[in-house]
Amino acid sequence: MISEQLKAKLQAISGAENYDDSRAGRLVYSYDATPQFQSLPDAVIAPRTTQETAKIVKLCNEHGIPIVPRGSGTNLCAGTCPTEGGLVLLFKHMNRILEIDEENLTATVEPGVITLDLIHAVEEKGLFYPPDPSSMKISTIGGNINENSGGLRGLKYGVTRDYVMGLEVVLANGDIIKTGGKLAKDVAGYDLTRLFVGSEGTLGIVTKAILKLIPMPEDKMTMLALYQDLEAAAKSVSKIIAGKIIPTTLEFLDQPTLKVVEDFAKIGLPTDVKAVLLIEQDGPTDVVKRDMLKMAAICEKEHAVSVRVAESEEEADGLRTARRSALSALARLKPTTILEDATVPRSEIAKMVVATNEIAEKYNLNICTFGHAGDGNLHPTCLTDVRDHEEIERVEKAFEEIFIKAIELGGTITGEHGVGVMKAPYLELKAGKEGIAAMKAIKNSFDPNNIMNPGKMFAKDSRKRVVVSK
Repeated sequence: MISEQLKAKLQAISGAENYDDSRAGRLVYSYDATPQFQSLPDAVIAPRTTQETAKIVKLCNEHGIPIVPRGSGTNLCAGTCPTEGGLVLLFKHMNRILEIDEENLTATVEPGVITLDLIHAVEEKGLFYPPDPSSMKISTIGGNINENSGGLRGLKYGVTRDYVMGLEVVLANGDIIKTGGKLAKDVAGYDLTRLFVGSEGTLGIVTKAILKLIPMPEDKMTMLALYQDLEAAAKSVSKIIAGKIIPTTLEFLDQPTLKVVEDFAKIGLPTDVKAVLLIEQDGPTDVVKRDMLKMAAICEKEHAVSVRVAESEEEADGLRTARRSALSALARLKPTTILEDATVPRSEIAKMVVATNEIAEKYNLNICTFGHAGDGNLHPTCLTDVRDHEEIERVEKAFEEIFIKAIELGGTITGEHGVGVMKAPYLELKAGKEGIAAMKAIKNSFDPNNIMNPGKMFAKDSRKRVVVSK
């Protein structure tokens, strides 16, 4: 609980207008995009500067108040649900693009910058920021960094971590540190930059980031390959990569997802096929054309019933937009949509797709599958109803089997959504007891009082998803 005395001190730092402990205000930030998790914070505060953030964190550390840093709340692992109460930190005031440095190919930004706003700003200068999570229209750079967000372009260009060159971070004791910089090379000490990326706010609060930019690709083309066989589509993915072609985007949608997305987007997607691959390549025009011809030949050899190239950028953008809308489209069908994030080596995609379908049938569940097939990152999505307790138990068992299968195939329990609360019970499957112990040692050294987004990453006793309220 936040005492009246502490409340007055917090208001003195950021202004009374930036502090809210009303029930309505707390309720707004009691949940994120993750189903089945909700818990009221004690208050919400919006600092205006790094210095204000540091003063707030120092006070909270002295009084043992939990802190949950929050972007737009689009994460899917309950990473920003304040399950232990405390203070939610908003960065709506810290939302500036501070610099676009064309000489060093970097952008320096505050954590509240919307991802798509940054992409548009650098593209106006002929530059390119590749990370493109499906939520990029509303997600923030700070949230992307905390979750190490991926996206459709991750196969060729990598994820958020690959574009973070330096950070300004407020530690749990209120100290401010700077890591990395506008440097092509830097091996001075531990790589703290990469440690903070993906740490989900459990080690520190990111207040500034230096991001790597690259030149805008010269050209790009988009292709749609249709299949009547799920395994054939999955095998095409493996064959394309084995053919030493790395496309920008290589996305997979199964038939149930296709039908829902087409009903939502109405752009003429085929719904009479079992699966679709959305393939995009960018780069020099001659290379793009060569790669598209090679990939089309591979898809046809692997029994694609149709392969066609988008005739215009408008059509191509429609296809990409439809894929990004998959979660929104599926969420219209049932009261509860649980989207998961199992990842396997590319060569095991076919086995993972088949196993997911078998598990769904075993538990009599409606599971749609789509995702970033090119990097092995699949999103099995269950349409259910949290009020149906018996079905939710079957959902829990099904996803546990899906995670176990992913690990058996050399994969992981999450490729881009993070651990948060939802995946914490399964982290040991991937990291082992010794790995968990090493991670906890890092956490304890940075945050001995456990105020930084507590209850995340490391599991408690139960493997059940629970709704937490107060």
